[in-house]
Amino acid sequence: MTEMTAPLDERAAAYDRMANALKYLGDTWRDWPDLASVAQQMNLSPSHFQREFTRWAGVSPKQFQAALAHAAAGDLLRNGVSVLDASLEAGLSGPGRLHDLFIAHEGLTPGEAKAGGRGADLLIGRAPTPFGEGAWLISPRGLVALGFIDEGAPARTGFEHQGRREADAFADLAGRYPQADIRRDDAAALKLARQVFEQGEVLPVALYGTPFRRQIWRALLEIPAGTTATYGALAKASGNPKAARAVGAAVGANPISWFIPCHRALAADGRLHNYHWGVDRKRAMLTFERAHAA
Repeated sequence: MTEMTAPLDERAAAYDRMANALKYLGDTWRDWPDLASVAQQMNLSPSHFQREFTRWAGVSPKQFQAALAHAAAGDLLRNGVSVLDASLEAGLSGPGRLHDLFIAHEGLTPGEAKAGGRGADLLIGRAPTPFGEGAWLISPRGLVALGFIDEGAPARTGFEHQGRREADAFADLAGRYPQADIRRDDAAALKLARQVFEQGEVLPVALYGTPFRRQIWRALLEIPAGTTATYGALAKASGNPKAARAVGAAVGANPISWFIPCHRALAADGRLHNYHWGVDRKRAMLTFERAHAA
């Protein structure tokens, strides 16, 4: 954590406002709105917005705008895509740098997984992330799943994935291992969050999935910093060029958000859609990463 970066709990609390700021800057950077105009959109004074944005993002709003312009121009030259799409649809690691990610080993044995996690002892807890409050599922071997909590979200109904309250987010993660022994431990979640996001320690993750899904999850880790990949490109990289639909399902089943960067996977049309924890959060992640990449 740099001197200009806010403590993790402050960054989590500021996420909703910063997500709106990132979207606004991503939509308007070509017009180069001044600090006062952007701050007014966020209902903050210029000095308050400058301070809060810089402490959350690690760069000033002006530096962020310049980074978007620089990165988008490069993408235009290389790929011929629109300026707006180029400014939003990119990726890099942020806190807890991606290249430091280490997959220790599988979190459950095949037998445990087939039995819905029967016999597995897991902890679930709430702890902050730079992208809002996180729901953390942990085994003794490492992080099993990470999702996000949106306090203002309505109770989940049907197949709505644009926001989950705490109970919904916990149920989403725990439901993947219905027979596991899961107990709540917010302290364990907070310890892991601080180790990764504040201290920059290597993150051990504990995964279980079919061989094909594990292959795709590892392929996500190979997407270079500052870039994205389509499902079709991931299918080719995995040696299954005709399996784009199956790749999409595998990406959607990724249990560990942000660290295994499924937010960097795009459909063939390049639109931002179908992110399990909300399109606004995906846009915030990509835009945040784009600035740091540049």
